[in-house]
Amino acid sequence: MYLQRRNRILRRSAAIRSLVAETILRPADFIAPLFIDEGENIATEIASMQGYYRRSLDLTVKEVKELWSMGIRSVLLFIKCKDEWKDNTGKEAWNPDGLMQRSIKAIKDAVPEMVVMTDVALDPYSSYGHDGIVKEGEIVNDETVEALVKMSISHARSGADFVAPSDMMDGRIGAIRSGLEENGFTQTGIMSYSAKYASCFYGPFRDALDSAPGFGDKKTYQMDYANRTEAIKETLMDVEEGADIVMVKPAMAYLDIIREIKNTVDVPVSAYHVSGEYAMIKAAAKMGWLDENKAVIESLTSIKRAGADLIATYFAKDAVRLMG
Repeated sequence: MYLQRRNRILRRSAAIRSLVAETILRPADFIAPLFIDEGENIATEIASMQGYYRRSLDLTVKEVKELWSMGIRSVLLFIKCKDEWKDNTGKEAWNPDGLMQRSIKAIKDAVPEMVVMTDVALDPYSSYGHDGIVKEGEIVNDETVEALVKMSISHARSGADFVAPSDMMDGRIGAIRSGLEENGFTQTGIMSYSAKYASCFYGPFRDALDSAPGFGDKKTYQMDYANRTEAIKETLMDVEEGADIVMVKPAMAYLDIIREIKNTVDVPVSAYHVSGEYAMIKAAAKMGWLDENKAVIESLTSIKRAGADLIATYFAKDAVRLMG
């Protein structure tokens, strides 16, 4: 049999396959999410996220140093707020001596070049567990945006490189950009959760921060997973309002959305490989149903192949080790 083209030639060996690989993961592709708690010398494993921990600030700083040594150049910070500090205003979110503010300063002092990104949403600080202020059973938009601006300015003042609004309120990117500019934080970036879907895959994350909604759900502000065009609209609006990086969340079930947005915008696109996606791989591997190491690399490669320039993932350290 004569064939003009034999495609298998380029798959013949591992060396050849590596030469012609179209998608290559690098440590610098990853954003490592970190959960931070009050206290000292504390590392609490998150029950629904096997092998992942909520750490006190002293241990968080050690973790950041290790991440930097591995080539990971960005962290995304989340804090666990004490119940007694939660209310319906979220005012602890812009406390200059709050855990988030102290964490930013400590990390930047320890590893100045690490890119520090901070979660901007009220759910960790809310007595209702919602991303915004609640009035008569409704999550109100405009008052929430005012609170998010205060929160963002506080993070910038503490040294954050990027604020990352994850709330999905209307108009918050433009308001945050204006707030940062008016207060002189012209070099603070915004990574917007532009296409954040109302997903069942967030469950373990809410265990990590005790931030599950106290009533109802988040479908009046997070997006309907049936929608594609809406994601493009939301993202374009965020770019117009001043977002420097846009995000799709979750990642694995939304690869089509990542690609659509990558083809549409001219800013970097990030994707969040979320807690439920992490937990599924861990659980299946524990049962012996798949090879965890191979599943991690294949999953992250698929997210990058879909168009993500950056990937927030709980597998960041594992992936770097496997890539080494």
